[in-house]
Amino acid sequence: MFRVFQHHIPIATLAELLADSLMGFLACVLGVMTIVHLYGDTNVSMGLSTALRSGLGFALLIPLHCGLVGVYRQGSERKTAKAKLGRAVLGCLLAAPIAYQLAVKTMLDGTHAHQLMGFAIAYLVAGLVVVRGLLLTSWRGALVQQRILIVGTGNEAHAVATDLKSRRLRSHAVIGFFPAGHSVLPADDKRFNIFPRNASIEDIINKHDVNQIIVAVKEQRGGNVPMDQLLSARIQGIPVMDLAAFYEQTTGEVPIDSLKGSFLVYGSGFAQDRTRIAIKRAFDLISSSVLLLLASPIMLITTLAIKLESQGPVIYRQERVGLGGKAFMCLKFRSMRTDAEKDGVAVWAAKNDTRVTRVGAFIRKTRIDELPQLLSVLKGEMSMVGPRPERPSFVAQLKEQIPYYDVRHSVKPGVTGWAQVRYSYGASVEDALHKHQYDLYYVKNNSLFLDLLILFETVSVVLFREGAH
Repeated sequence: MFRVFQHHIPIATLAELLADSLMGFLACVLGVMTIVHLYGDTNVSMGLSTALRSGLGFALLIPLHCGLVGVYRQGSERKTAKAKLGRAVLGCLLAAPIAYQLAVKTMLDGTHAHQLMGFAIAYLVAGLVVVRGLLLTSWRGALVQQRILIVGTGNEAHAVATDLKSRRLRSHAVIGFFPAGHSVLPADDKRFNIFPRNASIEDIINKHDVNQIIVAVKEQRGGNVPMDQLLSARIQGIPVMDLAAFYEQTTGEVPIDSLKGSFLVYGSGFAQDRTRIAIKRAFDLISSSVLLLLASPIMLITTLAIKLESQGPVIYRQERVGLGGKAFMCLKFRSMRTDAEKDGVAVWAAKNDTRVTRVGAFIRKTRIDELPQLLSVLKGEMSMVGPRPERPSFVAQLKEQIPYYDVRHSVKPGVTGWAQVRYSYGASVEDALHKHQYDLYYVKNNSLFLDLLILFETVSVVLFREGAH
């Protein structure tokens, strides 16, 4: 993992990004060299300078647009290599016109500029097929594989091993279990590589090339965990983590079932100093103003469409809980019938809710219904990025059922958030718990970098209708 501020990015993801950037650079350089070779034109004999400048433009724009279509999103291990290749090609095709205008047309005449774009795109697509289709597919797991020893043989140990397998984290391989605490795994079951209780963790590390240890024992007091051996491994430079820290790094969430209050109290994060608050407010003002300006035509069309389809207000105002638990009126374009809650009882929104109008279904899928909340960002009631605000009645219910639920109210609610780009659509207490784990991660690790990353990934979530509403 590569750490940027408090956020961890997989090395494999960085390798993909650098590979795409390098392919963009080489494709453009090869395109220039091909034109020089075919035509020997003196107008292109500026050669190396033109190739380097246009290549750098491609090197920046290709990974940028690949990121916008979700190629580098964490959790993309679930996507097939073919799907990721398709998105990478789409990102390159989106970047090509901009690269043409900014990095090619300004340096070459019309004929050669068109030819260079043709050659560059051909080389780039070929490079993507070779590198993503062959090299990265076979090398991704082996290149930066974490070989994990799980300390524990109880339910928690079994759960983390099963979860790693189900998430298809090919960069993580469980080499076995070291007995500690209560055991539920049968020692003679060949599906589990359970080491003898009298084995040495140091010997296991050396023999099996272990480079990460996860302590999956809920109760660690009373000699349940071999602390002396774990300290020895830590001194050798082997990372030793509990379940909460491991999931925080690898999945971008803070799991409630393995969370202790001490992890939040003594752990790093929770940047809420004056500098962070000032930077976030400036970011909110600038980004919301720009988006309001760009989205104003869409907002006008949406207003007319809602008016034409059904009677009632265009803007729907609903009380939500914000910073410090204070209530505010959240604004949305109305997407449901006016009698959606005629009995006055708050109801969870469903995925295919029959109360949603035809216009409402479209603006909910495309997130257009959220655009009026940009006004709340300008007012300071909301932020561009943060946990999505909930209704007071739901908050009262969720506080009773979900530990540390009030932590989300230590920051302003957001138009978009970490849970919205990480978790699929959900409308139940169980879904709220899963989303809360992502919100906890955001509150704990929030930074300007993470805000930018979330806004960046929101684009692919909207384009491909991923994540939660």
